[in-house]
Amino acid sequence: MALNYLQVENLTKSFGDKLLFEKISFGLFEGQRVALIAKNGYGKTTLLNIIAGNEQYDEGVVTFRRDIRTGILSQDPKYPAGLTVLQACFHSGNEVVKTIAAYEDALLCEENHDRLNDLIAQMDLLKAWDYEVRIKQILGKLKINNLEQKVEHLSGGQLKRIALANVLIIEPDLLILDEPTNHLDLDMIEWLEDFLRRSKMALLMVTHDRYFLDRVCSDILEIDQQQLFAYRGNYSYYLEKRQERIDNQNAELSRANNLFRKELDWMRRQPQARATKAQYRIDSFYELEQKVKARRDTGKVNLDVKASYLGSKIFEAKYISKSFGDLKILDEFYYNFSRFEKMGIVGNNGTGKSTFIKMLVGEVKPDKGSIDVGETVRFGYYSQDGLQFDEQMKVIDVVRDIAEEVQLGDGKKMSVSQFLQHFLFAPETQHNYVYKLSGGEKRRLYLCTVLMRNPNFLVLDEPTNDLDIVTLNVLEEYLQAFKGCVIVITHDRYFMDKVVDHLLVFHGNANVQDFPGNYTDYREWKEAKESLEREEKNSREKSEKKSVAPKTTTSSSGKSRKMSFKERREFEELEKEIAVLEEEKKLTENALASGTLSNGELVEKANRIGKIIHELDEKTMRWLELSEIEG
Repeated sequence: MALNYLQVENLTKSFGDKLLFEKISFGLFEGQRVALIAKNGYGKTTLLNIIAGNEQYDEGVVTFRRDIRTGILSQDPKYPAGLTVLQACFHSGNEVVKTIAAYEDALLCEENHDRLNDLIAQMDLLKAWDYEVRIKQILGKLKINNLEQKVEHLSGGQLKRIALANVLIIEPDLLILDEPTNHLDLDMIEWLEDFLRRSKMALLMVTHDRYFLDRVCSDILEIDQQQLFAYRGNYSYYLEKRQERIDNQNAELSRANNLFRKELDWMRRQPQARATKAQYRIDSFYELEQKVKARRDTGKVNLDVKASYLGSKIFEAKYISKSFGDLKILDEFYYNFSRFEKMGIVGNNGTGKSTFIKMLVGEVKPDKGSIDVGETVRFGYYSQDGLQFDEQMKVIDVVRDIAEEVQLGDGKKMSVSQFLQHFLFAPETQHNYVYKLSGGEKRRLYLCTVLMRNPNFLVLDEPTNDLDIVTLNVLEEYLQAFKGCVIVITHDRYFMDKVVDHLLVFHGNANVQDFPGNYTDYREWKEAKESLEREEKNSREKSEKKSVAPKTTTSSSGKSRKMSFKERREFEELEKEIAVLEEEKKLTENALASGTLSNGELVEKANRIGKIIHELDEKTMRWLELSEIEG
């Protein structure tokens, strides 16, 4: 029977007069991978913060199983200034780090034999002996390679990746993640998917990455209308069953409306007959009235804003080059953009994606070449750093600062209040101050300010971050029908697949590939190409093994050479020395765990195990270098 790791019972939370959820209950069990879904501002992050102990709640009970280990990834992790990346990983205060520190302290005290024995057993249990090696491996996968860099010089995205590495390395029983895919490039997201699928950890997370949801999660929890709905299946199953639930609710609401009309007619009969009416029927009428008034708001976002006229000439990038020091972004790059083209831009962080579109909209100048933009082009630029509102302004005033009305084309207009309602900003929310909005609601407001200007060329840099799934779906539909041009940078593969018709792939070092298809097409092509390359490599290696010619390698001068006699002798000796060290390591670990050593012997063996691991690392690295020559 699966263990119950977390139990939430009758939980209620409100902010002032805004009720987020009321008397919700759920459990999370061993092996479950649960995603929490809701519209922005409906309480997803608040619920995670309550569970993590960082937020108060009105009523209810949150209970963890006493003996489980929990890892929590927050949206905005902080580290003290002055720490290096590696020091930050040992500053996290997790159980492994605390055990390592206690073990090192115990080594200095020869008197407490039992304490050291207990810590050695705990080090074994937590796999703490190779903690530093494993944290470096995970940081490498997350493309944090400069381990001596100070944390105050890192971006928010890099800090989030360090925090992600810190919670993954301890492999807790229960892992709580808030938007883990934000600030990860596509390779990192796919690595994280694979890591979590192979892990035995239970998982509770908030994410808007729908492919991630589909491939990782076993259960979906949805907060809707202050209630919690559970679905036993992945994202695709959730979509199907959610629609069934909404259809059933709508059918019930339709029946209630029909009954309400009949009862209303009954209630409106002559007042003098009111005394003869049955009290239970009067009470039932008022209950029915409340039910009809609380009709379902589907939250449909209507983005039917017309694009302004767009001529045949869009833009031509004429052999542009751009570098930042030794980092080369573009080199003699040429591209002629077509009318109504919808392009996706993908690539690892730091390869120049955002720099390219900043050159397009005129914020950054190329080192060489030029970008010739058509006269009719009107850019709508949604940038990563454009979310800068006066927090003390009201939502409606932010939009009114741009225009009093929104032009819909064909002489039609819409008031800014009507326009905001299409974006799920109810009249009462429109008069709230910006600081009261959630992160996702601010993103939605920013999107409003971009689209209401009637652009005919949308340039969207990471528009999917922090937007809820409802808004993402409607934005996708809008972009599919948009009568203009689109360039979008996003790590949301689902969004990319639905919107774009081809890609620019930034490989780094000014290598830019024009690929005719969406992201899934590109991924399938890339996997097929890599598979073919592996087959060709294996075929070459088999042919080389059959050859009697001596093995050679390429020297730094570019000429092939044989392994020298001295190197061959060193290579053979290293193999023997590594085998001896491995055996000594095994014997030493067994001795440490035996409980029969004296205090002095225990300290001596504990010091020796560290030296053995260091020697093994050095000799193995040298063996690998020589094995490259050996071929």
